[in-house]
Amino acid sequence: MKTEKQVILAVSFGTSYHDTREAAIGGIERAVAAAFPQYEVRRAFTSEMIIKKLKKRDNIVVDHVREGLERAAADGIQRLVVLPTHVMDGFEYMDVAELVGQYENQFEQLVLADPLLAGDEDYEAVAEAITEETACYRDGRTAICFMGHGTEAAANAVYERLQEKLKQDGFGDYYIGTVEAQPSLSKLAAAVKNQSGYERVVLQPLMVVAGDHANHDMAGAQEGSWRQVFEAAGFQVICVMKGLGELPRIQEIYVKHAKAAFDRFQSMDT
Repeated sequence: MKTEKQVILAVSFGTSYHDTREAAIGGIERAVAAAFPQYEVRRAFTSEMIIKKLKKRDNIVVDHVREGLERAAADGIQRLVVLPTHVMDGFEYMDVAELVGQYENQFEQLVLADPLLAGDEDYEAVAEAITEETACYRDGRTAICFMGHGTEAAANAVYERLQEKLKQDGFGDYYIGTVEAQPSLSKLAAAVKNQSGYERVVLQPLMVVAGDHANHDMAGAQEGSWRQVFEAAGFQVICVMKGLGELPRIQEIYVKHAKAAFDRFQSMDT
């Protein structure tokens, strides 16, 4: 027999870094739980590698997305919102969407919420969030660089779109690059070096958590890291180890997307 219980399944890639996991992923989940006290907020990760590592190393058990969906169905949940914390609708998000589609007949109502960057208002809000967060570094001599993950999916265009938004809003000292796609580190570094007057570079992840990529690819001391490339070019480098999920303004966007998912429930009822 089904209950009246309602659940939000917060889906993240995951990370094995405890502090940023609870500050960023946990921060989003807490913000959503506070906004919608009538819903239980549950956690699921898409990375099986992270799930296995946490269980073996820390005895922390986190559901995979499929397990989270199956658990909700077994618990007799009637209304389920799946809230991905992904930045864009790339391959990870599309995999979640495919899984959700397989479970639609297990619930009376099941809705997949949008990723962080979905509509025009999201780009405006993200641009405001990251510029407010780093406003203290703006002195005319500092390039503020955000490191995205990057993807071969068409969704990679979000980086160029966000860069253009920043430029239009008068933030020409902000630069966006990626680890695994375009704009690449080499392109980013060239853009900064070609702009005269910069003495300092601030690096911060344009990712939900400051995990492996932030600690190694961005802030690592090894050759080829973002930090090493800019230091070798003569810049003073400051690494800000804070994921997007830690920023209250970003958390508000996820809350807004959850609300939009609930509105879709209401449209189903009419």
